[in-house]
Amino acid sequence: MKPPHPPGAPTQKCRAPRAALPPLGLTLPAEGGAVFRVWAPNADAVSVIGAFNDWQADRHPLVRADDGTWFGTVPEAKRGDEYRYQLRRGPEEFKRADPRAAKVTNSMGNSIVWRPDPEAAGPAFTPPTLDQLVVYELHIGTFNAQKGRGPGDFSSAIKKLPYLRDLGINAVEVMPVVEFAGDFSWGYNPAHPYAVESIYGGPEGLQAFVKAAHEHGIAVILDVVYNHFGPGDLALWQFDGWNEHGLGGIYFYNDWRAETPWGQTRPDYGREEVRAYIHDNALMWLRDYRVDGLRWDMSVFIRTYRGRHGDPGDDLKEGWGLLQRINGSIREEFPRAMTIAEDLQDSEWLVKESGAGGAGFHTQWDAAFVHPVRATLIVAEDEQRNLDAVVNALKTRYEGDAFRRVVYTESHDEVANGKARLPSEIAPEAFDSYAAKKRSLLGAALVLTAPGVPMLFQGQEFLENEWFRDEIPLDWSKLQRFSGLHAFHRDLIALRRNLAGHTAGLSGQHLETHHVDHLAKIVGYRRWREGGAGDEVLVLINLSAQTVTDYAVGVPTGGTWRVRLNSDARAYDAEFGDHAGTDCLAQAEPLDGCGQRIRVSLGAYSAVIFSQDHAAP
Repeated sequence: MKPPHPPGAPTQKCRAPRAALPPLGLTLPAEGGAVFRVWAPNADAVSVIGAFNDWQADRHPLVRADDGTWFGTVPEAKRGDEYRYQLRRGPEEFKRADPRAAKVTNSMGNSIVWRPDPEAAGPAFTPPTLDQLVVYELHIGTFNAQKGRGPGDFSSAIKKLPYLRDLGINAVEVMPVVEFAGDFSWGYNPAHPYAVESIYGGPEGLQAFVKAAHEHGIAVILDVVYNHFGPGDLALWQFDGWNEHGLGGIYFYNDWRAETPWGQTRPDYGREEVRAYIHDNALMWLRDYRVDGLRWDMSVFIRTYRGRHGDPGDDLKEGWGLLQRINGSIREEFPRAMTIAEDLQDSEWLVKESGAGGAGFHTQWDAAFVHPVRATLIVAEDEQRNLDAVVNALKTRYEGDAFRRVVYTESHDEVANGKARLPSEIAPEAFDSYAAKKRSLLGAALVLTAPGVPMLFQGQEFLENEWFRDEIPLDWSKLQRFSGLHAFHRDLIALRRNLAGHTAGLSGQHLETHHVDHLAKIVGYRRWREGGAGDEVLVLINLSAQTVTDYAVGVPTGGTWRVRLNSDARAYDAEFGDHAGTDCLAQAEPLDGCGQRIRVSLGAYSAVIFSQDHAAP
């Protein structure tokens, strides 16, 4: 049931027609002062109080409009002033932070008169297309923090952007940065959905981060949380005093539909004012902060009540419509921006366009890759490694498009909440053991050579073994200790992005798993974009502890196949065996459905990537 308008709502002397209303939230006219407008349909009176009027409610009462919003101008207000709304409903009076405030003092504090200037986020930036993306997920609070000195911030993260650029990263996916309760958090507990976390540097800090990232050629994808709000320090809770069953009031469902895994705080997607609140929030990050994309946290709890994908009785059609509406607006206004779903139900309907009935996301995190690949790498006995699972993970695609999925072996979810980093899963007692290092690199090789958008999690490139916690900084001392493994990731990313011009196929649509040897535990697959020398790529993955020599694999064309990367090279680690370090001349003997073959050596738990030079013009 939607909250009724209170029968005793006072009649104001002035009621503005809807067309004349100012935008919701705070606006700062060029002539000075501030204009306030807030939605509070069940309030009997609303005033804005703040530093500009000594926090006196009788100084600036707001006028009620026919749509349940209240508005007014405060000529004395200036940028930087703190303020709140004071509301009265019946005999009750209470104060609330502005639901659309872009800046707050802290999660329990006041709103601040401030509006973002998009120019502060730098000039327009053209992000890479999905087929060129290499994504790095990071958490501002731990990415470049100093142990014992509180969380990191945007300024500390900016200092590491040259490092990411040199690694080859061209997009960062930033875990949520909206204001949350306390100083330490993953970010998935948004207390003020429009405000940027004050401990991270506030909205100015985010704009500076985006500008600096763009200057280094790095796109910024921001995590957003719309499947629930809060639950702590939640200014939206019972905002205008109305609720049912002791639940959240006007911004939330007030019955069983409010229940989520994170509390009874699911927004009411069926109410137009709430839909507009979330829609405007999503567009704000692109308009005002010039981020290049949004990654939606657990969209399955927006489109279903209980996460029962495939159960028609659990469908939340109002939520599905909201996904379509926001993705449609983004595609229209920001055609180069990307939206990513963390849905993890492997449904191609997430990435179908809304006109075809889909949700309209550009791509989605792919559970069909991460889970079988991690399981294959973690299992202790080679005989138990499931090559079919790896092949299926490589082949999965949605809507027939390789780039409608994001592939990874580590993310914030995969390395926390009882799960460990991949090297620690492989060898719990010795994350830096030979097997842990070797098989972790196999995971990276699969991620960066598989069809899809590849993603790394912070520190994965230098064997970080600490499971993710919001109060434990990334251990940058491992970068020096495992500099060779870092170099491997840098070289692999360069191949994925075709920086040397002879591995274009790794960013192509096409894949053929033409060589699957269950006995030797070796998988070979071809990747190509258009085909031919300098495009076609051969990837060989040895999932066994056994070194093989003089091993035959089919190739599509004759000539020399050059080793572009060998994960067994001692340059990456002194313990490695340096097998498969030579180029191979194809022989005209059919194999694996190909007209030619090469004979190679493969080190234990190793990946080798081959391609051919471009023909001379």
